[in-house]
Amino acid sequence: MRELASLLGVNPNTVAAAYRTLRERGVIETAGRRGSRVRSRPASTARGSLRIEAPPGVRDLGEGNPDPVLLPDIGEALADAAEAYARQPGMYGEVPVLPELSAFARAAMDADGVPAGPLAVTSGALDAIERVLSAHLKPGDPVAVEDPGWGGLLDLVPALGLRAVPVALDDEGPLPGDVERALRAGARALVVTGRAQNPTGAAVSGRRAEELRAVLAEYPGVLLIEDDHGHAIVDLPLHPLGGVTERWALVRSVAKAYGPDLRLAVLTGDALTVDRVTGRQRLGPGWVSMLLQRTVAHLWMSGAVDAAVIARSYGERRDALIGALEARGVPAFGRSGMNVWVPVSDETGAVARLLQSGWAVAPGARFRMDSPQGVRLTVSPLAAADIAPLADAVAAAAGPVRPVGHG
Repeated sequence: MRELASLLGVNPNTVAAAYRTLRERGVIETAGRRGSRVRSRPASTARGSLRIEAPPGVRDLGEGNPDPVLLPDIGEALADAAEAYARQPGMYGEVPVLPELSAFARAAMDADGVPAGPLAVTSGALDAIERVLSAHLKPGDPVAVEDPGWGGLLDLVPALGLRAVPVALDDEGPLPGDVERALRAGARALVVTGRAQNPTGAAVSGRRAEELRAVLAEYPGVLLIEDDHGHAIVDLPLHPLGGVTERWALVRSVAKAYGPDLRLAVLTGDALTVDRVTGRQRLGPGWVSMLLQRTVAHLWMSGAVDAAVIARSYGERRDALIGALEARGVPAFGRSGMNVWVPVSDETGAVARLLQSGWAVAPGARFRMDSPQGVRLTVSPLAAADIAPLADAVAAAAGPVRPVGHG
């Protein structure tokens, strides 16, 4: 910075401020003593742009959408919300969370062992995670994230000026040793997916939860964020980690079970975190529409979704595909949720060969940082008759690979 200031004939503080602005805007990233580097792509360029457009006649397994057949009919719920609105339209100054929604969500979290805490409602899981990170962290802070992990989160972290630190995982969730190394190196926050991890299908087991709690107990100042987007689509229990650290949050969205267009998630956490989230929310959108909250509350309380049926449906398709791949000598992962992760030796070649065979899949680059190459297949569009031909195509496209877990 001093050399650049001398070259430009300006004060070193001016150069430092310019570096800080570039970092906050996601143009450069700082790696401690290794210096600052220009990012390979702007922080605003979403990993979702690394998608394969499915031409006519090609089956699309890359978008990650739920099966529309399993989504509930929302007509009655919308009508109920409209009727309530006709009686009493939502106005400024009212409570930001519908009491019925809050009570039902809190009871469900209590049943899952989620620590007590106030509730907030946000416009989806990523909105909640962004608000929690912004409530406590500053540009340049490192955040430990699963690798491979959710592309939306891997985009969000640098877009906020934060630095993503990869943490490897297996079928039972993040590896405790990797988490400990990341926290010891200074990670200010850790984001964990409790179930239906995207893209690997990992789910935090009871044993792994105990190990992770023991690690987190040594770092009480770390911000813990748990993403439970798999609620109501999996039959595995949630093993929450919250309450070990001073600052924590758990996010439960409705997108996968009730429909992606229902942009709503319920957030709980320690009082300070939730207060900061709701306070900042008041300065932006103010609140999530009561029409939407009433719609979701009606769906929840009416039992419009049978979680056991959904979990069984995705599980049968997922297990059938994994079994068919293993029979063909292809390792695959998918303990829960709607995705199967297949390690490959040449990601680009595998995606291209599968496209030629009539299948569009998601390239692993959308989800990876340092982890080995792979492709993600979403099973929600599959029927039983699709399993064998798809497995044949994947086996032909994958090439020889010797995976060691997901990380």
